[in-house]
Amino acid sequence: MTFAFTPPSIATVAIENSTALFPVHRIYCVGRNYAAHAREMGADPSREPPFFFCKPADAVWPADRSVGAGDTASLPYPSATSNLHHEIELVIAIGKAGHEIPSTQANEYIFGYAVGLDMTRRDLQNRLKDKGHPWETGKAFDRSAPISRITPVAQCGHPSKGRVWLKVNDQLKQSGDLADMIWSVPEIISHLSTYFELQAGDLIFTGTPEGVGPVKSGDLITAGVDEIAEIAVRFR
Repeated sequence: MTFAFTPPSIATVAIENSTALFPVHRIYCVGRNYAAHAREMGADPSREPPFFFCKPADAVWPADRSVGAGDTASLPYPSATSNLHHEIELVIAIGKAGHEIPSTQANEYIFGYAVGLDMTRRDLQNRLKDKGHPWETGKAFDRSAPISRITPVAQCGHPSKGRVWLKVNDQLKQSGDLADMIWSVPEIISHLSTYFELQAGDLIFTGTPEGVGPVKSGDLITAGVDEIAEIAVRFR
């Protein structure tokens, strides 16, 4: 097979306690999956069916920080915004293909879990929403999905509760619990798989608790989900 030019490399995520890499197929994100965050965004947190948006696979960026050690990822402050927001989330890593998956079987499709940031150009997103335009450019930009290593299910099980937190320059900004999610992990997978045939390599960002807010150049974000992972990102 001959290509017109050299194909780009496959986006990957490291796996805890493994030299193997997780090849990323697609990135899906769940919107407003914590009631308090829905309210702070001016939305009704009633339990309507979840909605989804996507980021490109190569939006992932390694930001793993082992507890008490590890490097800090350094990211450039993105263009076309002066109001970049942090959103800390549990991330589901899908391990096998499935379509119209019952929620009772959803855990069988999970390879593991990670911690991710759904970075958002909030000013751009809001302007586009006000005009009734798609807001992909507010969400799906380069390096908009910093992520930790993936912890396989065999090591962490299937968490349904646990602290979700984020600090900016060591000041706590977001704090919630996985138990606060409007839609559980199995329900998210079941709903999403009615719209798309999920594939091994898919990542699903599951929503963020309240407290989202701006970061600026020089700020250090540290964040995590208890018993899963921690991440650290400094914007330059």
